[in-house]
Amino acid sequence: MREYASPKLFYPLAGRLIPWLAAITAILMAWGLYLGLFDSPPDYQQGESVRIMYVHVPSAWMSMFVYVSMAAAGGAALVWKTKVSEMAASASAPIGASFTLLALVTGSLWGKPMWGTYWAWDARMTSELILFFLYLGYMALEASIDDPRRAARATAVLALVGVVNIPIIHFSVDWWNTLHQPASIGALNRLGKPTIAPSMLHPLLLMGLAYTFFYFTMLLVRIRNQILVRERNATWLAEALKEGR
Repeated sequence: MREYASPKLFYPLAGRLIPWLAAITAILMAWGLYLGLFDSPPDYQQGESVRIMYVHVPSAWMSMFVYVSMAAAGGAALVWKTKVSEMAASASAPIGASFTLLALVTGSLWGKPMWGTYWAWDARMTSELILFFLYLGYMALEASIDDPRRAARATAVLALVGVVNIPIIHFSVDWWNTLHQPASIGALNRLGKPTIAPSMLHPLLLMGLAYTFFYFTMLLVRIRNQILVRERNATWLAEALKEGR
């Protein structure tokens, strides 16, 4: 697999994968939204406002997943100094920041009818806000350094340091008294069993998968764009563009 860390081989591979990933994303998103908005029942306490969950919860999942992926790519770039790893870390940051912002906004909208306020400085909300600032700090640091290779090394260190915030976000509901409820899905639940009805669990998982495929689709699109910029003088890229790859 290391050979695909070369932009020359990764570029056409990504081009072949993007249409398939985009199609899977569209199918999962449409299916998940239909089940979540029209087929699943309202909650007995929260009523129709519970439907925000199908956007908010997957966004929160992805905000953490993308950050860990970004840090892993940055760590790989530090160790093996591969250009594609550097580009993957850089390309992940705006996507992760968007997921985090969506989680914060939808969480605030959901919090108003449930808690009577758009914002409460509980542990999970605060640590999620810190994650958003970590993404912004990553992008600001990258933009402040002209040399892409030096920028990749500096941002990789920042991303790796910031990983400590991920378990804080995840376990905050167990470690502190917060407004958020404990985890409801099996792998995250102490008992190992979902505490959410299947009619709500299924669309939630579908939306989580849709967001995951969306991330990988946009990641490949952004990496290809970075390759076009960073390798614009390479002979192989000119040949690939002529061949429509």
